[in-house]
Amino acid sequence: MLRDVGEGLRATPPRLSSKYFYDERGSQLFDAITRLPEYYPTRAERALLERCAAQIIDITSPATLLELGAGSSDKTRILIDEMLQRNPSDVTFLPVDVSADFLAVSAAQLRSEYPLLRISPVTADFAADFLLPPHASPTLHAFLGSTIGNFTPAQAVTLLRTARERMCPGDYFLLGVDLRKNPDVIERAYNDSRGVTAEFNKNILNVINDGLGANFDTTRFSHNATYNRTENRIEMRLVSRGDQEIGIPSLGRMQIADGESILTEFSYKYDEALARQVLASSGLKVRKWLTDDADTFALALAAR
Repeated sequence: MLRDVGEGLRATPPRLSSKYFYDERGSQLFDAITRLPEYYPTRAERALLERCAAQIIDITSPATLLELGAGSSDKTRILIDEMLQRNPSDVTFLPVDVSADFLAVSAAQLRSEYPLLRISPVTADFAADFLLPPHASPTLHAFLGSTIGNFTPAQAVTLLRTARERMCPGDYFLLGVDLRKNPDVIERAYNDSRGVTAEFNKNILNVINDGLGANFDTTRFSHNATYNRTENRIEMRLVSRGDQEIGIPSLGRMQIADGESILTEFSYKYDEALARQVLASSGLKVRKWLTDDADTFALALAAR
């Protein structure tokens, strides 16, 4: 965190890694975002999973489901239900998430709901390499929620190559991507009327305060999210309200001018061509391309 924050705040323009949204509070806020009326991706992906889960499980026949960036694993239950319907007593779930506290709570909830499901939580940054506990094959590796959009296409290729190295022959990879659409619809999803996304955006400063002893004042930053039509991505920033001096032990003091912004997240929106290109460059080939009726969201089922 010290390295990431130091390099990010000294960059031009300043930036912070979006992975630092996710302490327990950040995970709770994002879970709340997925339930907002403006935030269409979760509803669209859920509807698509409900329609296609049986087909996905029929094709992949997994004994294990591994989810990168699992969070509450809310939508993932649709896949778990299909797996347990076919094999009630021999299914393993490996949720991977960077927030240990939130992951523990989520795993406990899943154990109460699915007493026959074997659950082995893995606390890790899914963008890095990490070790998995022993599990049965084949495995369906799932990366849902359009989280892939938080990486540039080049970064996405690197991430998916790492994921591919964890795959064995017979494994599949299920990728969720938010599709390009009317920019007004996209911008509303990141500027909700209740201000939950703004609170989530500012929470990255709380995480850095707690982790590094910094003195960011969240009340002195405003949330900003706009769609970049050239890059086909949403860009989320924190904009300084007035001149500020930020102190971070081991990094010293940094000046932030009135109106200066810190980039906290971007989210690329995909089309089918880009999704196939990124997966192919990662050593993965699309076997099924599944979209909802309105072409709002897509699931790409790929194999090595």
